[in-house]
This record gives sequence, C-alpha cells and structure tokens, in this order.
Amino acid sequence: MDTSDLPTAVAEYLSTNRQELYEITETLVGYETQNPPGRTVDIVEWLETTLDEPALTVERCEVDPEKPNLVVTLPGQSDHTLCFNGHLDTVPFDESDWTYDPSGERDDKRIYGRGATDMKGAVAAMVQVALAYARTETEPPVTLQFAFVSDEEAGGDAGLTTLLETTEFDPDACVVGETTARNGRYSVSVADRGNIWLTLEASGTAAHGSRPMIGENAIDRLTEGIEQLRNDFGQQQLSVDSSMDEIIEESVDFYEPEAGADSTRRLYRYPTINLGIIEGGTAINTVPASACARVDVRLTAGVDTREVLGGIRNCLTGMDGIEITDISWTRGSYEPLGSPIVEASAWAAERVVDDQVYRRSATGGGDAKVLRHNGIPTVEFGFGTQTAHGTDEYTTTEALVRNAISFGTLPALYEQLTSADV
Repeated sequence: MDTSDLPTAVAEYLSTNRQELYEITETLVGYETQNPPGRTVDIVEWLETTLDEPALTVERCEVDPEKPNLVVTLPGQSDHTLCFNGHLDTVPFDESDWTYDPSGERDDKRIYGRGATDMKGAVAAMVQVALAYARTETEPPVTLQFAFVSDEEAGGDAGLTTLLETTEFDPDACVVGETTARNGRYSVSVADRGNIWLTLEASGTAAHGSRPMIGENAIDRLTEGIEQLRNDFGQQQLSVDSSMDEIIEESVDFYEPEAGADSTRRLYRYPTINLGIIEGGTAINTVPASACARVDVRLTAGVDTREVLGGIRNCLTGMDGIEITDISWTRGSYEPLGSPIVEASAWAAERVVDDQVYRRSATGGGDAKVLRHNGIPTVEFGFGTQTAHGTDEYTTTEALVRNAISFGTLPALYEQLTSADV
C-alpha cells in the first residue's frame, strides 16, 4: 500500500496501531443499533468519549434524543472542508439465523456482526484517522469533519436531515463510507438513481367465483395495467443528460462480470419497474371488486422526473378501472467526472489496491443523494464485503486497513486537486 501522500507521523500511527482499528470496529459492532427502533445514543456517547482529544471539536446534534448525531472537526491548513460521513444504525437481524455472534465476533482476518461492513467498519476507520491526526498533532491540509449520523437505514429525519436543517453543516465535499467494492472489483460511486413509487388501485364488479363472466376482476385489471406499464413505458429509452454517458459506461464495465453488459446498460438507459406489493380479494371463490399495487420505478440520474411522470400517466390513461392514487419520488443525483472529490477518491483507492477503480453509478441511493441535492459534492467510497444486510455479515482486517489509509490520504489529494481547479 502506498502511503506517500500521508503525513509521516499519521502513516506511522496507522501502521503501528492496527490492533486499535480492529478493536474500535469490534466495539462499534457490539452496540445494538437496529433500525427500527434505531436507538444510537449509547454508541454516540462512546464516540464522544473516544474522540475527546484537545485537537478535536466534538458537537452533538439531535432532535430525537434517542437518535443523536455527532460532528467532529479538526482544523486544517486551508479554508476547504472535507467531510467523512458514516451512519451508525443498522438493519434488523434474527440472531437464530446467524452462525456467528451478530453483536461481534473475530475469526482470523474477519470481524463478524451486524453493521460490520454497513457501515461500522468504515466508521471505525474514520475514527482512527481522526485520532491519528489529533494524537500526532498533525495539521491536515484541509479542515476535516467527521459526521456520524443516525436513522439512515430507515430513511428517517433524525439523522442527516436534522444535521442539514438545524446546523450550519456545509462542507465543501463529502465522502460517504459505504462499501463500493464487489467481487474483487473496486469503485467510487459518483451517482445514484431516482425513484418513483406508485400506488395503483383497480376497481371491478364482485361476483361468485363459479360465474366469473358476470363480474369484473379487479386483480386482472390491475395486473393488465402493470403489464402495460412494463411493455409500453418500460420499453421507452430514457432521455439521459449526456454528462452521464461516461459514468454509465464505467458502470456497465463494473457490473458486466455479474450481470452482463446488455442487462446493465438497460438498467441505466431504461426505467426499471418492480411490483413490490399487490393486495386484493376477500375469498378464493369470489371475483374481487378491488385491488391495490405498489410499484417501484427507478430512473438514472439526469432524467427529467416530470417528463417521466407524464409518460406513466399517459401509459395508463384509458384503462378501465385503473387509478393512480398516490405518487412519491426522488430525483437521482450525480457528481461529474473530473470534479476534485471524484478524482481524489479514485486516486486514494488506487493507493491501496493494484487494480482499476471504476467511477460508477449506484443502483439505489442513500445519504449521498441527500447531500448532493443540498449542494454538497459527494461520493460513496469504502472497502468491505458484499454481506451488507445479510446473515453472518462481516468485514475483513484488510478492508479496514485499506479504509484507514485511503481516508487518511484523501485530504492531501483533495486539496491538491481543489487548488489546481482554482
């Protein structure tokens, strides 16, 4: 691993204190922060104590006392501020399904537990980077912030939204430490997709199941509407901003080994339509008079959401008994290739792996989308495993070390590119 862009004292600290990094990870995983309910107050109190260093300013921000957020600041040499963001909550788990202890268990070069890779391992690396700079009295080239937030997994308002709406949190750029490695391939996620969530309701005419011809089956009407949506709207190529073209091609190259180039390209060039919930009927021998479906439509960043909504409505217009009763949506977002935070993150990743680092779009979206829509250039970047949200979730000691070194290297690379950009 290349540590030439790390200050000497920081590089030595990270090298000689790897056991500390592993122990921080195990401690964080040991705090139960399943969301729901998403209680993070205990883990935040531990972070406050651990980061109580003279060089660091630690501030708690909360609306819900059970779900506080923490912002840690270390002043730097320039007036630029680079933030590392990590969420402290996890998805739920059923302990009976696990082979290892979901509250944390070390096994050779792996650390198991809920949140190990999503994303307490990355948070542990951020904590150690903060300690490395603070304890060696090294002034970073830019001001560093570390935002440890709650309520990400449930998409709630107690986490990043609270931070943005109730404080002056406004860094020049942000790195969200989500795992962006898959099957031995490495990447920086520079974009996400938007979504439109539809509630469709169908009405029909009830009848006895032995005489379906005298009724109108609402479930049949509903499924016909969804098939029309897939076959008509779903086959229309999206009008994607040309600035996304290169990002899409790198995304295709990244996902091709597991999904195929053609399928991946369709993922970004066409809408995806998933029927997530369907409800209807009261008895097997009754023609249902009503039915309801909830449909998840995903769109590449750079697509005009208003245009797409018009296309969906036009597709369903004229279908008997079908009505859109609810719509919610988010817009996709992206950080242009060539921007300082994109290139600095890719360079930092290249310092610790001997392989290509792709700059690609995520297939979903999380806190990075919120930050970009608030005008903060943001990428997702982190090393880990593909076990997020799964049984026996784990991270590796190698991934932890790579995170710490690349996160520690990023400030110098970001400042170098930002200064050149000016």
